Amino acid sequence: MKLTVVGCSGSFPSAESACSSYLVEADGFRLLLDMGNGALGELQRHCGLYDLDAIFLSHLHADHCIDMCAYFVARYYRHDGGRCDPIPVYGPEGTEHRLTTAYADTPTASSMSEVFDFHTVKPSTFDIGPFTVHTERVAHPVEAYGIRVEHGGKSLTYSGDTGLSPALTELARDTDLFLCEAAFTHGKENIPDLHLNGREAGETATRAGARRLVLTHIPPWTDPQVNLADARAVYDGPVSLAAPRQSYDI
Repeated sequence: MKLTVVGCSGSFPSAESACSSYLVEADGFRLLLDMGNGALGELQRHCGLYDLDAIFLSHLHADHCIDMCAYFVARYYRHDGGRCDPIPVYGPEGTEHRLTTAYADTPTASSMSEVFDFHTVKPSTFDIGPFTVHTERVAHPVEAYGIRVEHGGKSLTYSGDTGLSPALTELARDTDLFLCEAAFTHGKENIPDLHLNGREAGETATRAGARRLVLTHIPPWTDPQVNLADARAVYDGPVSLAAPRQSYDI
């Protein structure tokens, strides 16, 4: 598998990065994890507008899904006049309604489903193209899911947005790459069931036995070097900060 960071800023885009979006590729199949603010523009550096094969939305906060409205425009009003066939979109209950409401004026109430084939995510195991994926509910104010993507004996685990979560620890068990949010700063923010800090991300990786940790979803007002140091203090494996346009072979 190849993982490419399309965007990794938390809460709102930074001057350097779009919000959460990650491209996973294997066997010519392209799966996008989240499509937050600014992601659609950055995505076009890595693949064509119509080259995605499936999309997974971890939850329905704008910084993880709002560019789906722009992507609707690209697929519905395709420049050559031919509307795109529906692409599978996996998201929490109510994803279609949320995106339709956010767009505010789709031609009809069902227009989104003409170009997006919506599938409701629950804790489960299923296939997306060549990938076997496992999803688990994590700790966030809205329905939110972490995802484990497996292919060829390797695994990638993406936390989505979450506070401390035993389910996330199990999802990341022995994973080859753990892409974990670290939005908060240890000793500064302490809001249960919302976000992790760098230390908690490192502790989760340690408990899970993850082989590599990549910290992501760090907001522009948070010092990423502090979170990186906090993670390294409690996790002995390789740990780094996600950066836009960075790729990993898994």
